[in-house]
Amino acid sequence: MATRQKKIEASKKNAFPKLATALWILFVGGFVTFILYVYAVSINFLNLFGELPNLRSLENPKSELSSELYSADNELLGKYFRENRSPVDYEELPESLIHALIATEDARFESHAGIDAEATARVVGSVMTGQSKGGGSTLTQQVAKNLFSTRSEELNNGLLNDVPGLRMLILKTKEWIMAIKLERSYTKKEILLMYLNTVDFGSNAFGIKVAAKTFFNKKPQDLQVHESAVLVGLLKAPTFYSPKMNPDNSKRRRNVVLSQMVKYGYLPAEEYDKLKEEAIVLDYRVENQNQGLAPYFRTEASKFLLRWCRESGYDLYADGLKIYTTIDSRMQRYAEQAVVEHMKDRQKAFFEHWKGRNPWVDRDNQEIKGYVETAIKRTDRYRRLNARFDGNADSINYYLNKKIPMTIFTWDGEKEVEMSPIDSLKYYKHFLQVGFMAMEPQTGHIKAWVGGINYKHFKYDHVKQGARQPGSTFKPFLYTAAIEHGYYPCYETIDTKVCIPLADGTMWCPNNADNKYSGNKYTLRNALAESVNSISAFLVGKLGAETLASTAKRMGISTPLDATPSLALGVSDVTLFDMVGAYGTFANAGTWTEPNYITRIEDKHGNILYEPVPNKVDALSEETAYLMVHMLQAATENGKGTAWGLRSRHGLKNEIGAKTGTTQNQSDAWFMGITPTLVGGVWVGGDDRSIHFRTIREGQGAKLAMPVYGAFMQKVYADKSLDVSKDPFTKPSTPLSVELDCSKYNSGYQVDSTRQDEFLQFPADVDLKDVI
Repeated sequence: MATRQKKIEASKKNAFPKLATALWILFVGGFVTFILYVYAVSINFLNLFGELPNLRSLENPKSELSSELYSADNELLGKYFRENRSPVDYEELPESLIHALIATEDARFESHAGIDAEATARVVGSVMTGQSKGGGSTLTQQVAKNLFSTRSEELNNGLLNDVPGLRMLILKTKEWIMAIKLERSYTKKEILLMYLNTVDFGSNAFGIKVAAKTFFNKKPQDLQVHESAVLVGLLKAPTFYSPKMNPDNSKRRRNVVLSQMVKYGYLPAEEYDKLKEEAIVLDYRVENQNQGLAPYFRTEASKFLLRWCRESGYDLYADGLKIYTTIDSRMQRYAEQAVVEHMKDRQKAFFEHWKGRNPWVDRDNQEIKGYVETAIKRTDRYRRLNARFDGNADSINYYLNKKIPMTIFTWDGEKEVEMSPIDSLKYYKHFLQVGFMAMEPQTGHIKAWVGGINYKHFKYDHVKQGARQPGSTFKPFLYTAAIEHGYYPCYETIDTKVCIPLADGTMWCPNNADNKYSGNKYTLRNALAESVNSISAFLVGKLGAETLASTAKRMGISTPLDATPSLALGVSDVTLFDMVGAYGTFANAGTWTEPNYITRIEDKHGNILYEPVPNKVDALSEETAYLMVHMLQAATENGKGTAWGLRSRHGLKNEIGAKTGTTQNQSDAWFMGITPTLVGGVWVGGDDRSIHFRTIREGQGAKLAMPVYGAFMQKVYADKSLDVSKDPFTKPSTPLSVELDCSKYNSGYQVDSTRQDEFLQFPADVDLKDVI
């Protein structure tokens, strides 16, 4: 019995070393296996695990950065992004934010080397027991995941990546590896900065700079302790803890963050007791392309920038480019204010003008039948319904006439309504639109650009995207051609009906605005100032429409021009963009400078990538340009010119050249104004030409377009920080070859009537209503 007991005891003694040896073998084997596994993942052994980010990406980690568009006075106009992210420097981060982040997300951040063993063990224990005790990812691991896209399909196409249970292990292993590499390559401050510059805070805010602006309209360094805690709290679940969408959840989470700061000694308990009761006060605004200054301009600029990026190998939405423009933020604000003030008033008058009637009418002011049915077919909604129901008219019409909730534009702010798509179309077709542009004639720098009344609801740009008939604002090109062919400002001709034969055998006999002919003599200067159509007909008859078209093209008009006599009255469509550039030729001593809006493009490191030189053409002689400036000034003089309102209503006393324009049936109202250092143009009208005022009194350029320019210039001159000159136009460096004081000419002088009779002898029974 004793012998048996001794054998049992001896057996037990022998078992312990064996067990210990087995455990050691198991531990060492497991450790070696783990090391080999990690090594195999790092080299993607046999393509089992997918690739790791390469070393070059570690040296130069890249996240998507918004490209930023700046004004000439260095104000941020807007951004181009897929993820709205703008970087900050570490010095811009408040201490409270760093403490809140570390206390909540990674308490041992300063002591670990990328992997927190204690947190990892806790996670393993949680998995084994089925009880969640928090995550194990360190801030460094999260940076690895965010910065190097360790969970992308591109890096996880190995043979084992789709095996259930193994995928997450492989992903975590890659993040461990990259975290350790990050810790070896960067300081703790740099890793924290990477994290805060890349993390998603929700509300389309990536990175702390955008988050601080989105939720509190602050710079990161201006955040208070409790605001920092709100933003850190968002990181756990950006939607669930959003202070905008779930304020109660956000407050609870904020207080958890604050309590963690107390726990780790970053915040006194008494301050926590005070802050935990504070309400979350937001100044919330999600950045998007519908908001901010110059939205129409930003869209137009993006067309060029996308083309340039494609040709130059950059990504506008991810490479963090800095684009510097010619727009002056102050002038842009004044332009937008002038548009709102005037168009709100004119829209009210337009609604009253058409009260009880629809504004889409033909030349006889009769409502156009089927207008709405035709217009709706041009909409995206109709095309989608047509595709969905395979052209079934009953189904399409049912949904087009079904009321649905929508947000509509009004001049008193957006309004929530229930309205059918058909009624929505009718509603929006009642609105007048506008285009405004201002430019420095010497440089071609565009200083202000307003493409419509509201970018969110009306995306179509009326500065460059849309072309319309310019009416009498086209006449200065005709008078320019006349000056170049020996005519001069004091040249006299008679206001009488002029008929010009056309190629098809008919006659072109334009009416004056009032359908009358005074029979009076007019100097060319006064004829332009009062926009007398018969004088323009006389000149185009003498010079030829081809000469007129050539002159306009030389001065920057790029749209097709129909070289017929009626071109003298502006029947061919032009863009406001081209017209402002062309009028700049007068103010710039005859040199046309192409309108431009980009001064330079830099990469995210400040290296200059693009710095354009504006295109210039010597379009006119210095004398011709000055004579035309003198001619255009007459419109603002003596109470007779069409632009006299600039003096009488807007109080502008400095030298200004101007021209108004109104097209057939008042479909388009135009105004062009020039000073020595600033050229501006305005167009006002309906999106469709059939939508307009019924009377010229309400629809003329002097009333519908000129006030925008007048109000803009008032605001510009009132802002002393702009220092816009009121100096007179500079005379040519050489003496003029003609006299500008018409009183010095022989008072009995008039044109050779026999030459003019060539155009008066044709039958005058053709009544062609043209633009005026």
